[in-house]
Amino acid sequence: MVYQGNRITVTMLEDGIANMQYNAENESVNKFDAETNKQFGEAVSALEKADDVKGLIVTSSKGVFIAGADITEFVGSFKNPENEIKDWVVSINDTFNRFEDLPFPKVAAINGAALGGGCEMTLVCEYRVMSDKAIIGLPETQLGIFPGFGGTVRSTRVIGIDNALELIATGKPKKPLEALKLGLVDATVSADDLQDAAIDLVKKCISGELDWQAKREEKLNPVKLNQLEQAMAFNSAKGMIFSKANPKQYPAPAIAIEAIEKHVNLPRDKAIEVEAAGFAKAAKTPQAESLVGLFLNDQLVKKLAKKHSKKAHEINEAAVLGAGIMGGGIAYQAASKGLPIIMKDIKSEQLDLGMGEASKLLGKMVERGKMTPAKMGETLSRIRPTLNYGDFAETDIVIEAVVENPNVKRAVLKEVEGLVKDDAILASNTSTISITYLAEALERPENFVGMHFFNPVHRMPLVEVIRGEKSSEEAIATTVALASKMGKVPVVVNDCPGFLVNRVLFPYFGAFDLLLKEGADFVHVDKVMEKFGWPMGPAYLIDVVGLDTGVHGAEVMAEGFPDRMKPDYKGAIEHLYENERLGQKNGVGFYKYETDKRGKPKKVADDATYELLKTTTDSDKKEFDDQTIIDRTMLAFCNETVRCLEDNIVSTPSEADMAMIMGVGFPPFRGGPCRYIDQMGLDNYLALCEKYAHLGKAYEAPQKIRDMAAAGETFYATA
Repeated sequence: MVYQGNRITVTMLEDGIANMQYNAENESVNKFDAETNKQFGEAVSALEKADDVKGLIVTSSKGVFIAGADITEFVGSFKNPENEIKDWVVSINDTFNRFEDLPFPKVAAINGAALGGGCEMTLVCEYRVMSDKAIIGLPETQLGIFPGFGGTVRSTRVIGIDNALELIATGKPKKPLEALKLGLVDATVSADDLQDAAIDLVKKCISGELDWQAKREEKLNPVKLNQLEQAMAFNSAKGMIFSKANPKQYPAPAIAIEAIEKHVNLPRDKAIEVEAAGFAKAAKTPQAESLVGLFLNDQLVKKLAKKHSKKAHEINEAAVLGAGIMGGGIAYQAASKGLPIIMKDIKSEQLDLGMGEASKLLGKMVERGKMTPAKMGETLSRIRPTLNYGDFAETDIVIEAVVENPNVKRAVLKEVEGLVKDDAILASNTSTISITYLAEALERPENFVGMHFFNPVHRMPLVEVIRGEKSSEEAIATTVALASKMGKVPVVVNDCPGFLVNRVLFPYFGAFDLLLKEGADFVHVDKVMEKFGWPMGPAYLIDVVGLDTGVHGAEVMAEGFPDRMKPDYKGAIEHLYENERLGQKNGVGFYKYETDKRGKPKKVADDATYELLKTTTDSDKKEFDDQTIIDRTMLAFCNETVRCLEDNIVSTPSEADMAMIMGVGFPPFRGGPCRYIDQMGLDNYLALCEKYAHLGKAYEAPQKIRDMAAAGETFYATA
């Protein structure tokens, strides 16, 4: 035994070959946390003194090779001054450099995911052999940072500037053949042959068959490209990267490129100092705080889902009532995850529409090479379309997805309750109607919950699981388990008009309507909010949702929250709806829609819209500056989010933020409405509320904000 720790061990195998194995005791994956970094340094010290080691392989005892750095430690570390973050990263790099400089060849045996620090660990080895089941990559820019353990330095020298920039900026991991083609790994083998292949490579290095010193030397020296070739590589990469990620919204790729441009002509140690300085600069951006927080929130929400699922009934078969686009989307989602599902409707043409939707989605998977035709057929066979209830006796859970009408829903739910087994769960895919109210028609209200999918089902990750007054823990647990089984992220919320996401969204639409009433240009508002980070502005969003759906939802919200969601005027959305402008579904809403070359609807500003809006505007067209538009729309949105926390509709800021990001596309780099308030500063936010309080209750600061500001509190811990 060369070294023994509870994270890392170094043992001798054969012929002077050592095995450094990552094996974090009592952890599901290996990661570079503080203790692992400490033991890595100790293991390197032991290897520096071990005269009998001729070569070494790096392995993992887990299914994952090394998942990367411990992100939970980032929160505290990133609060430090920039120079301290740089020094911290340089100190960790010292161990990586010492490992790289050991006087014998090293081969990484990549058995599973080698991401972030895990990929960087493989790069300090001279050779890398990869299992056909593994993936490798540098996903740090998705956290608002970039590789800090020498990843930008070594990758540019191993796979070239252009390939390294693409790997770092996109953050997308590579599969074995992709990694081999890039030169990121040197060989791919079956999982069973991995360790033998790594040992064989080490033996070839020891025998002189492979020039491992040359492989190392390549990483220690500047990149072998002249200045013209470098300029071409960087300019090409910048064009590609900045067209996909706005540097003002996601600055990490730009900071990474800046650092790489500075260090490609430097030797390793000086280059790593440049990388560390850039890493520290990225770590101090608000986007890094938001995106790291977003990752941690995602982990928390998934843990809560597991906790909620503990009392779940087994789910072997589901059913969806109502075909069409939504029903077909739900059926597709279940079937694609291996769950048999019955799709019931009263009209055969609706069943055809639902099956057509599922077929279309699966067909796209086949076109992209992500599914074989045989697999598509197998998936479709899991969906059983039917016009009657004959097959419902053994169904474990039924999702009602009929028209958004309370009377129709109550009648359908009452009917199906009498046809399923006593412990079957009923779930309504309503977007606004009270679950407690719908349950009044049922004999077993304890078995009834809300299960709100977002459209399009296959793309939107969120499912709201709504607890009615009489919903049992078993019903909630089973519905949460089903959502997880279908590949969705469930968030449990309590019952109220609009639940969580739509309750928050409608004050945002109300703020938009009020801006238009005062003379704002809807096209300008859309451009401002898209620049702010939304995937689409409010006018475009309501067109996609459907103005009829928006008007119906607004009526429900006005009845539920008249003090802030019942305007005393007719807004633009309602007026356009009354003029039969429904949005994308009939080709005209705020915009008119033309078909582009790919057959998709393309929005075009419509003069007719401006004519129609003249009757809902107090005055002539008025110019609002961008910040005013942002402040007024986001105050209404964020205030209602906080009120949902006050009313215990949602339990935690983490769940609220994740729901808004996954459900309506709140800008991820801003971290969610609660994080947005924190970053603005509660005192500043409170002052903004007071500035616009004259506009109505929706703009007044919730009591929770006042109390938190007075106590110096934030939604997320600052320490």
